[in-house]
Amino acid sequence: MARLFGTDGVRGVANRDLTPLLAMQLGMAAATVLGNGNHAPHILVGRDTRLSGDMLEAALVAGLCAAGARVTLLGILPTPAVAYCTKNSQADAGAVISASHNPFEDNGIKFFSVDGCKLPDKTEDDIEALVRDWERITRAQGEHIGSVQRDNEWVDLYIAHLIASTGCSLKGMRVVVDAANGAAYSIAPRVLSQLGAEVIPIHCTPDGININAGCGSLHTESMRRTVKEQRADAGLSFDGDADRVIMSDEHGNEVDGDCIMAMNAIYLKEAGRLRNNVLVATIMSNLGLEEAMSKHGIRLERTKVGDRYVAERMRELDAVLGGEQSGHIIFAEYTTTGDGLLTALQVLALMQRAGKPLSELTKVMTRYPQMIRNVRVRDKHAWERYDGAKEIEAGVLQQLGSPSRMNIRPSGTEPVVRIMLEATDRTLMEQVIGELEQAVLKVCGKPEE
Repeated sequence: MARLFGTDGVRGVANRDLTPLLAMQLGMAAATVLGNGNHAPHILVGRDTRLSGDMLEAALVAGLCAAGARVTLLGILPTPAVAYCTKNSQADAGAVISASHNPFEDNGIKFFSVDGCKLPDKTEDDIEALVRDWERITRAQGEHIGSVQRDNEWVDLYIAHLIASTGCSLKGMRVVVDAANGAAYSIAPRVLSQLGAEVIPIHCTPDGININAGCGSLHTESMRRTVKEQRADAGLSFDGDADRVIMSDEHGNEVDGDCIMAMNAIYLKEAGRLRNNVLVATIMSNLGLEEAMSKHGIRLERTKVGDRYVAERMRELDAVLGGEQSGHIIFAEYTTTGDGLLTALQVLALMQRAGKPLSELTKVMTRYPQMIRNVRVRDKHAWERYDGAKEIEAGVLQQLGSPSRMNIRPSGTEPVVRIMLEATDRTLMEQVIGELEQAVLKVCGKPEE
């Protein structure tokens, strides 16, 4: 039986894969496990702007209360805000209803532990075991049934935290904000305005259906175009739950997570704040990042894809900075998880302190041509089981020559196999990645219609 929890909680098509019944079962199981079976836990709940959010929130909260939990509803709030509130309150855990960068039809539920970190696999396994046998969960009776309250004060405390982390005014800056019609639609313009920036908002009018639709961190074209049209200093594109950000310089050039990490790692080292001179990134980060870090005496440590794996390795190494090319960046001095808005503020503050445009700061890194192909398949794990995979991959690297890199892996959240190539010959890469896509489809099967 497939594992219920993926790399970022439980996720699927709302009302087909992730039903109100499953959400209720998750609530009952989570309340039991997170309360250690011996007390009524206090659990914070936030969500993004998806149409299915109200439905799933009601079901999740019903399950939490049925198992005796006390629930505080935070409303529409970025995922990292829920993590921050969980860590800095007296709550036992936090829960977020969101499918991040996925289309509006999808939704998900993920949990944070008392320290604001994503749950370890063991805890998720314990919750999942109870979900699969939920009838044996003890149901609260009488005065022990859980209660629900709303609390909007935490939003203000989170905003104060973001402003304090920035450390300078952004007065004089013009910033385009693309909130992907998601969780940051209100809070991002508000924070930037309070810091003195002139905000040009786009995709900040959610209707429950338009989240991530042709906008946000996966579709930065309109943001970058607006930066050029409005002669802005920078642009920000968040995803649906605002745990990641992709930026634009003043010329409309995309600035991804690798470049954001490079700039900040070098700054932190020069400021004496890059503990152990290490930056944690994933196997998807560009060779150019590795070379830039080596040039500045910074060790690059790679992990599997997923900000939870980055966060775990950062804790093991006592690192203060880590992240993903996709824009999940963790500044451990301020947060326990990827935070798109906090990340954007660190870059804008760096621009202010340096007195340089973003296009100048990004020159610290020269990236190798990279191609990524997302292949929708029937069985995303078949390539890992295929005996001929290693031979094909070795042949591809020989064909691309040195320096080159390749990674073929299943997505943690979608029925997709991701192919990544890096090399110096873009034309050759185009040919090779097409051949690889056909090989993957042959092994993994085309998706069912």
